[in-house]
Amino acid sequence: MTEKNNALLPAAMSYGLAMGAYWVVKYVFNMFSLSHPLMAVVYWLLSLAVPYVGYVLTKRYKADLGGQITFGQAWRFGVLVYFFAALIVSVMHYVFYRYVAPPDYVANAVSQALATLQEMQASPETMRAIASMSFSPIQMALQGILNNILYGIIFSLPVAALVCRKG
Repeated sequence: MTEKNNALLPAAMSYGLAMGAYWVVKYVFNMFSLSHPLMAVVYWLLSLAVPYVGYVLTKRYKADLGGQITFGQAWRFGVLVYFFAALIVSVMHYVFYRYVAPPDYVANAVSQALATLQEMQASPETMRAIASMSFSPIQMALQGILNNILYGIIFSLPVAALVCRKG
């Protein structure tokens, strides 16, 4: 069992690198969607495939372990893969928000969110709190890391359940 636990981190780093490369390619489509709206469709299709990619990577890790894996091992592996992939794609996020996105990109997104919240009759406190927030490129990259880790925690649950089944 200790040998399997020792294999977890290096495998998660290696497979996380693969997932991170996939996310970087996916994010390039997001960046191009600013000037080519059809690219947004490709980005969303690739995004929808992320849990499946996580499933494939977790199955490969199970095979690396000799065909047996517990739910906990599969879940931890999945979360770590998302973590390492998030670190890799965060560099791309920073580059996008710092050098590629128009200067008013985040401000426009916040304005749109506030307009939507106003239509939904959100509380004035919520509106003020969001309006007072500032979003630097590094904050956006860090937020992306946290979001992707949260997605990993959630998406790795059903993946682990599927992968740890016998057969």
